[in-house]
Amino acid sequence: MQSFARASVKPGTSMGASVRPSPDVSPVVRPYVGPEELTRERAATLPPYVVFLNNDDVNSMDYVVHSLLTCVPELDEGEAVSIMLEAHESGRAQVIVCPLERAELYRDRLKSRRLTATIERA
Repeated sequence: MQSFARASVKPGTSMGASVRPSPDVSPVVRPYVGPEELTRERAATLPPYVVFLNNDDVNSMDYVVHSLLTCVPELDEGEAVSIMLEAHESGRAQVIVCPLERAELYRDRLKSRRLTATIERA
């Protein structure tokens, strides 16, 4: 049977080694970036896409609203009803604007519930 020796570690140190900041290293200071600039940077990095819901005559209005609330968690009930009514009256409604991967996810979720959804670049 092997015996393991315990290492002596001083409190406040990592495995006995002391950690001291180097005197010639200064902290990185970033300039202030406002919310508008962050939005522009995010849009350039992750271009927005629009998820559209198309009208169909197969599903009930209640089912469409429930499906929107289930598939797109950012929506509240009032928004889901408005989207459903717009799709019903005009044939198509904008559901959400988001990055491509999330737009694909929401489109696929809506399609899995037998709704017709598409995405387009905003």
